Amino acid sequence: MRVSARIAAPVVALALAGLTATGCAPSTDDGGAKKDEKSGTLRVWLFREVNNKPKQDVVSDVVAKFRASHDDVKVDVQYIPVDSRAEKIKGALNDPDSAPDVIEFGNTDTAGYVADGGLADISKEFGAWAEAKDTDPTAKQSVTVDGKIYGAPLFVGVRALYYRTDVFEDLDLKAPETLDEVASAAREIRAERPEMYGLMVGGAYTYGAMPFIWAHGGELATEKGGDFTAAIDSDAARKGIKAYTDLFGKDNCPPSNCAQMTGNDNVEAFASGKAGMALGGDFNRQAMDDGAVSGKYAVVPLPGVKKGEIAPGFAGGNNVGVMKSTSHRSLAVDLVEQLAGKETQERLFQEMGFLPTFSDTRKKVAAEEPFVAPFVKTLEAGAKFVPASPGWAKIDAGMVLPTMFQQVVSGKKDVADASEGAAQQMDEAFAQ
Repeated sequence: MRVSARIAAPVVALALAGLTATGCAPSTDDGGAKKDEKSGTLRVWLFREVNNKPKQDVVSDVVAKFRASHDDVKVDVQYIPVDSRAEKIKGALNDPDSAPDVIEFGNTDTAGYVADGGLADISKEFGAWAEAKDTDPTAKQSVTVDGKIYGAPLFVGVRALYYRTDVFEDLDLKAPETLDEVASAAREIRAERPEMYGLMVGGAYTYGAMPFIWAHGGELATEKGGDFTAAIDSDAARKGIKAYTDLFGKDNCPPSNCAQMTGNDNVEAFASGKAGMALGGDFNRQAMDDGAVSGKYAVVPLPGVKKGEIAPGFAGGNNVGVMKSTSHRSLAVDLVEQLAGKETQERLFQEMGFLPTFSDTRKKVAAEEPFVAPFVKTLEAGAKFVPASPGWAKIDAGMVLPTMFQQVVSGKKDVADASEGAAQQMDEAFAQ
């Protein structure tokens, strides 16, 4: 259905990692514009979706409404493809004259953009924006660095447990209510249907593994005074790592097949009918409906350790922000608020399936579309986010967590040694 939540953010992370490593930053003295023009052309860079026309239609209407109240302003919207965006971002950071005024970005990359001097602090304007009070706390966290706001959340994506209703019925299984029940159901499916995986897992599926860590009380890192310290080697985190890596085996998902699998691989395997369960996003619905499992699946929140608990999910998604180098700050902020406003987010849900970041808007669309209910429940139960540090881009691009999982499932290291090594790498990245 869309590129942004599944593909775009990791690519941006790679781009940012390279930019940070090479010290790329705006060439102006203070990284900011010295004027605030009220006329001229606003340049906007947005992500190009797989099927981009619905998004273009929504954005065109937003721009038309914006221009109706700004007679002397033109808006130039460019849709940036995933495979060539890195160089454009690099050029914009090095040469403010080529930079857009408004930009869409993956929400895991906010801290990296801020560190490279790319985004403007719009805390004052965000605080005065009437709609901002209804922003989901986790979504707001994704635009916050050191207590300052660097954009507006555009949409959020979260994962839940897809399962085969026909297989569960045939094997007399009920939807799992704990992580232990997820594991036991997975092994029963594999035993009774050896041609299938029970629960799809992947050694390179970072966002599928995180809920297991969080559900056991673990954290990726802790923060104090704006500084982050890895916590992936804590006792609680290790319990979660063990729970996840124990699912790699002949009785569920053999390491030889699953150790290198990514999130996309997981979704494709389930959609093609090769698995009884998989963690997938609200944004994966179209892939499921286009696949062999159409009409034969249901979705529930991934349960936690105890009955009644929901495992915290990773709150993915995209944001829109104002470039620090803009010479049209006021106009750019106004357009950002319209692009990320409630009316636009509701239309993006209707046209693209993007979940709104406003709690009240999300409840409204959930009432209209029952499919999103388990994803909304997951978000409302307390979804989590990655550390708001520029070091995260390096951790993500360096495959630190996937390497840790793969070391365990391959038998090269035990959970303690693998997590200790990952923690050391994370601390190095945070310190840079």
